[in-house]
Amino acid sequence: MSEQNASTQNEIAQEQNKLIAERKAKLAAIREKCPANAHPNDFQPEHYAADLQAQYQDKDKPTLAEEANIVSIAGRIMAKRGPFMVIQDMTGRIQAYADKKTVQADLKERYGVLDIGDIIGVKGPLHKSGKGDLYVHMSEYKLLTKSLRPLPEKYHGLADQETKYRQRYVDLMINQETRDVFQIRSQVVSGIRQYLTERRFMEVETPMLQVIPGGATAKPFVTHHNALSIDMFLRIAPELYLKRLVVGGFDRVFEINRNFRNEGLSTRHNPEFTMIEFYQAYADYNDLMNLTEDMLRTLAQNVLGSTIITNTKRDENGEITETIEYDFGQPFERLSMADAVIKHAPDLDAAVLKDPENNFDAIRAMAKQVGVKEPEKQGIWGAGKYLCEIFEEVAEHKLIQPTFITEYPWEVSPLARRNDDNPFVTDRFEFFVGGRELANGFSELNDAEDQAARFNKQVQEKDAGDEEAMHFDDDYITALEFGLPPTAGQGIGIDRLVMLFADCPTIKDVILFPHMRPLTDG
Repeated sequence: MSEQNASTQNEIAQEQNKLIAERKAKLAAIREKCPANAHPNDFQPEHYAADLQAQYQDKDKPTLAEEANIVSIAGRIMAKRGPFMVIQDMTGRIQAYADKKTVQADLKERYGVLDIGDIIGVKGPLHKSGKGDLYVHMSEYKLLTKSLRPLPEKYHGLADQETKYRQRYVDLMINQETRDVFQIRSQVVSGIRQYLTERRFMEVETPMLQVIPGGATAKPFVTHHNALSIDMFLRIAPELYLKRLVVGGFDRVFEINRNFRNEGLSTRHNPEFTMIEFYQAYADYNDLMNLTEDMLRTLAQNVLGSTIITNTKRDENGEITETIEYDFGQPFERLSMADAVIKHAPDLDAAVLKDPENNFDAIRAMAKQVGVKEPEKQGIWGAGKYLCEIFEEVAEHKLIQPTFITEYPWEVSPLARRNDDNPFVTDRFEFFVGGRELANGFSELNDAEDQAARFNKQVQEKDAGDEEAMHFDDDYITALEFGLPPTAGQGIGIDRLVMLFADCPTIKDVILFPHMRPLTDG
């Protein structure tokens, strides 16, 4: 930090401390006048700002005056303009008017001068200003909470992105755009829940602390259970427990779940994230592709009011450089993994991509050609792994419009059912839009012996140094031996889906409290 910037920061801090001291002095004076009630809890608002705006905004002044509607609201003071205050509640903003003859003088006497950020309850008749703005003419009022810290200067926005993440409560106070994002998130989650429950899926809860971390290939967080004297893991996925429930006879189950993966941070990765996983007995992966397409189309229409989802790209100054429209109203494209590579990298040998198992040396050489980095220990990857790596290198980022990619090799799909016609691949799909994977689903592997063999393959990879490879889960194999009906299951990343719906470039924008490095660490 330059000396000039450091000096500016010190001046800002000194001014902040001065304002905080002034506000604390006001609170001390209030405590003296009301020693038992400096933070009263006896005002209950009966109305919300947005509801009042919707109901009365189109009415003219004479009509409002004639109706003389008495309303009560509560919220935070966001601006003061002479006798007018702008009050913000959870739904929006509305003005309150304190006339000079009675109200302003009494407010000053009781509370000193109200500050921006204070939380106040207001009651009175609803009127409309000469400019056409609704306001509450204050007849009753009460300071409910004194704000001891001033809101950021120029209340319409926070300039520093990191501060927005660290102090989300301030971000939510100040930025309507942020509140809109989390309204969308709430609507997406409730919309998914409604869609599935209407189709007889039952919502369940499964353990977050697990003895064996299963259901995905990922590095887990490790903790210790003192009473049992064993190490345990924060779950990386609920999959194996949900399928146990299908074994038990709950044919359609889902869980909106928190998962934890001890991986790096990026614009698309947070170590704690939210997914929806659901399982349907007597269905295959084609059924779930159809369901997913309809569910996402329905969500877009219900949440955004359109099946066209618009995203923007911006430069470092926040200026829009590109606008992209994703059409969820049209049928989603479906391509096999090999066909996706052939389509987006036509110079590569299609014959090798179509039959990598019988062209191992060629597929390995192709992977090296396109920039795939192999593991240090040789012989770990098979042809399927090389094909998947090639796909991720040359095709994945080009899947812009909604697309299902199918026919994932069994080698990279340890829980998916092999295809009957081509056992090299599985009945699995992943869903992509904007070059990002949003969902993963497949016909479940319900052959206990095949599953045991694949767990053993994962154990070998773990022993060879792959920290994300799966453990061998004996109890899950036992459950499969009792019999899992033909089943299809899927997981959808809620955070990434909200990023798409809310046009957010990074996952931190859609998580209320994203993980940040502590400030004390420098």
